[in-house]
Amino acid sequence: MSNAHLLDQAAALRDDLPADFQDGIVESIYADAAAISSHTVSRDSQRARLTADRLLDRALTHRVWGFAVMGVLFFAVFWFTIVGAAAPSAWLYTLLVDNGHAWLRDGFVALGSPAWLTGILIDGAYLGTAWVTAVMLPPMAIFFPLFTLLEDFGYLPRVAFNLDRLFSAAGTHGKQSLSMMMGYGCNAAGVTATRIIDSPRERLIAIITNNFSICNGRWPTLILMGTIFIGALAPPALGSVVAAGSVVTVAVIGVLTTLLVSWALSKTVLRGQTSAYSLELPPYRRPQLWRTLHTSLIDRTLFVLRRALLMAAPAGAVIWLISNVDVGGTSVAAHVVGALDPLGLALGLNGVILLAYIVAIPANEIIIPTILMLTMTLGSGMSGAQNGVMIELGPAQTETVLIQIGGWTLLTAINLMLFSLLHNPCSTTILTIWNETKSLKWTSLATLLPLTLAFAVTFLTATVARLAGWV
Repeated sequence: MSNAHLLDQAAALRDDLPADFQDGIVESIYADAAAISSHTVSRDSQRARLTADRLLDRALTHRVWGFAVMGVLFFAVFWFTIVGAAAPSAWLYTLLVDNGHAWLRDGFVALGSPAWLTGILIDGAYLGTAWVTAVMLPPMAIFFPLFTLLEDFGYLPRVAFNLDRLFSAAGTHGKQSLSMMMGYGCNAAGVTATRIIDSPRERLIAIITNNFSICNGRWPTLILMGTIFIGALAPPALGSVVAAGSVVTVAVIGVLTTLLVSWALSKTVLRGQTSAYSLELPPYRRPQLWRTLHTSLIDRTLFVLRRALLMAAPAGAVIWLISNVDVGGTSVAAHVVGALDPLGLALGLNGVILLAYIVAIPANEIIIPTILMLTMTLGSGMSGAQNGVMIELGPAQTETVLIQIGGWTLLTAINLMLFSLLHNPCSTTILTIWNETKSLKWTSLATLLPLTLAFAVTFLTATVARLAGWV
């Protein structure tokens, strides 16, 4: 049957309908339109009907209050993640590092395992994976469910709405704000989240800049530096507030860096027209608990943790090897630290810090224990750590080791915080970038651009501090 014949039949059917029935259909359509507009459209003589969704949107998408609510809400998520993860992390550390490491080591020794094999497998590979599990799993297990709850509730599209103007001004997509937020749990997950951006150009910008979101592995370094060095500048009663403020400041610098680098990329290697962002704000929904737990714990937390552990085991083995293999009576670690010291000092850091970042490329979680181990084993006059065995100390002991043995200053702490924010992605994130782009060019740019920026910023900061006589 032809289309023309079908149209003729439809017209005949319409003509056969009573006139009042046809009028009823038209009136029904107009009635539905009036009901919808009464909820959504304001008139000079009549206010749109105020509903719970509209009341929430007035606050959450307001030009001023929307950002205030967003800041408070995400600060609460980050604070709850940090505070809530403290006890589970301590329990996992006791189980896996204190007890697990000792049990496995004693077992290998009892079986007659050679010292080098025990060192590589237990003191190196196992201890590296245990550290990553203890530090990384609890924060992710808290952050991802909270983030997923906000996603299911319908709040994240409101975040994208608020930040759309900023990202549009930077020549990129408003949805980048969502992948940026996901990066605060894990940059690998943030890179994967860029799939929500349809434009290939804008998705590449989001992938390259996601590293400037502070992941779980970098929070311990920032918090420790803020507590020991920045918080110490204030009276004891205000020390914790100042320390927290310094960490928040670094996070804000990360957001500004994301916008600035996005703008630079959109004007250079990734030039193009910003795509129109038509955002339909979904209705608020009651989150589904079991779906949230499955999505956040199985699809995100365990997925990212598995990748991190695959990278952490070789890193732990390398740390043990360079600390225990001697060349000319001196460990490989000592030789490398000596070679890196001039560059490290020029950046306001030192060779120990740079070596720790090299061997910890697979997992940022092991930065601080590696720095403490290397500082204590390579420092003169004091010791207390076994070569290649990562350790954890309390704040007071850590301060003693870093200042008295390592010679750290306030400049060292500030530049370490900046370097931690800006340096290259971990190997898990690099692998994820490769899987998402299948391009050596973009993977290399996403890796080397942040590292170049980290070198430039820390060198500039150190130079200004020395010229001003602050150090």
